[in-house]
Amino acid sequence: MTVALTTSSSPGLQWDIFCKVVDNFGDIGVSWRLCADLASRGQQVRLWVDDASALAWMAPQGCPEVTVMPWPHDYAKVTPGDVVLETFGCDIAPDYIAGMQETARATGKKIPWINLEYLSAEPYVERSHGLPSPVMSGPGTGLTRHFFYPGFTPRTGGLLREPDLLARQNRFDRQAWLAQQGLALREDERLISLFCYEPPALPELLTQLAAQPQPVRLLVTSGRATQAMHTAVDDKNRLQPSWNNRESLSISYLPVFSQHDFDHLLWAADMNFVRGEDSLVRAIWAGKPFVWQIYPQHDTAHHDKLEALLETVEAPASLRRFHRSWNSVSAEALETLDLAGWTEAARQARTRLLVQRDLCSQLLEFVGSIRTWDGLPLKKR
Repeated sequence: MTVALTTSSSPGLQWDIFCKVVDNFGDIGVSWRLCADLASRGQQVRLWVDDASALAWMAPQGCPEVTVMPWPHDYAKVTPGDVVLETFGCDIAPDYIAGMQETARATGKKIPWINLEYLSAEPYVERSHGLPSPVMSGPGTGLTRHFFYPGFTPRTGGLLREPDLLARQNRFDRQAWLAQQGLALREDERLISLFCYEPPALPELLTQLAAQPQPVRLLVTSGRATQAMHTAVDDKNRLQPSWNNRESLSISYLPVFSQHDFDHLLWAADMNFVRGEDSLVRAIWAGKPFVWQIYPQHDTAHHDKLEALLETVEAPASLRRFHRSWNSVSAEALETLDLAGWTEAARQARTRLLVQRDLCSQLLEFVGSIRTWDGLPLKKR
């Protein structure tokens, strides 16, 4: 997918952003939100990606000032951008780096080279954010790469948040959006969205929801969550046929959503189950109670990452216990849902984080400081 560049009355910088799609579309999801955010602020962006297929449903309308480019590519005729950003240490192609080096030699000006790292609430993020890493070998010898860490404190790079996000939330019409999705709700029916991998505790969650005195509709996202739900429901129907006899729980399977409609889903629900990085941030901005399924790592490093996030958002004790069971950190049964208490905690966390500067604003300022160090004024935005 290629979106033609348009001419801006106040042109910004040309950004080259590199992304490798590893799995689950989190890499491309974060990269696209960043590209679109930069473009909305007057920047021009080329997104170099090895698999752009997900953008067909994730961002079907494209974005002005963003051009999607194939990677790998013949970079011999490519002039490097004013800023080069690699997402999550994806290792830019050596021939492109050679072009950066050639530009530096020809102009005497170094291109800001940034590695956007993974999101974490752990203490090392504050220590590592913004650190330079001189390149000592290979085609980039003599260049400097800087590490930019998203995060939850003022001493980090912040979280992605578009300038118009709050205005869009305020304009959001929940009933109209649900009607567009063909979702006719029962009176007083609670909505819970489910975006997950394959949590072992999913059957237990279904049992709890089916026992709720208030009707519950589970909105299941497309992909792995739908597959996990089908497996869990089939197993429960086989082993415990009467598990939902009261029919208090309804399940709706959703189509693939664009990023905008995924935001709408989180805003419409009374509670959200999310996974990975991008959806966690969007759940925080939704201001609704959320449960995060962290991507599991073989060395259990994700346990510390989970605890750091729970501490940062000041999650209530019951919500912390639920998270540990949901993520198989604890063998304890799932805590009983407490939407009232968890909602207040989610709103307070959102309020605290909204005070902090967003990632894109900080990134633009950071790039400006690097260019100033090299004696280059930052172009108008």
